[in-house]
Amino acid sequence: MKTSVFSMTGLAGSLCMLCGTLYAANASAASYKSVGNDPAVMYSAPSERGRKVFIAPRGMPVEVILNQDGWTKVRDATGDLSWMQTKALTAKRNVVVTAASAIIYAAPADTAAAVATAEKNVLLEWQAAAAAGWVKVRHQDGTSGYVKASEIWGE
Repeated sequence: MKTSVFSMTGLAGSLCMLCGTLYAANASAASYKSVGNDPAVMYSAPSERGRKVFIAPRGMPVEVILNQDGWTKVRDATGDLSWMQTKALTAKRNVVVTAASAIIYAAPADTAAAVATAEKNVLLEWQAAAAAGWVKVRHQDGTSGYVKASEIWGE
């Protein structure tokens, strides 16, 4: 069986190259969203008068911390907190690979067939939580399967 290897490309990959060390969040109590179709400015305060701290590329996953008057306080994969306009976020969830390489399996088990490999910082669309410790994901090319939750952020 042929397996695919995904590498980071484009703006989203460039963003994640800047990530360095990644923050491990407690997924059981977290709420995640992704930046919508356009890049979004991340601010130091819930106002356009706040300091611009980063331009988040489309699809970037964020953890929602607080909503306030059209603004959302978010945590990114590095653990940094900032504010974004709520309208810049979408309910569509993406995750980012944090392991050096994550195997995407046909079923949520180490013994299942490998369908693809995703390198560190590749964005995958979150599909659903699966068996304990597993997440169903889909790559932008349509390949889908299961990845270990410990190898991604944004779940």
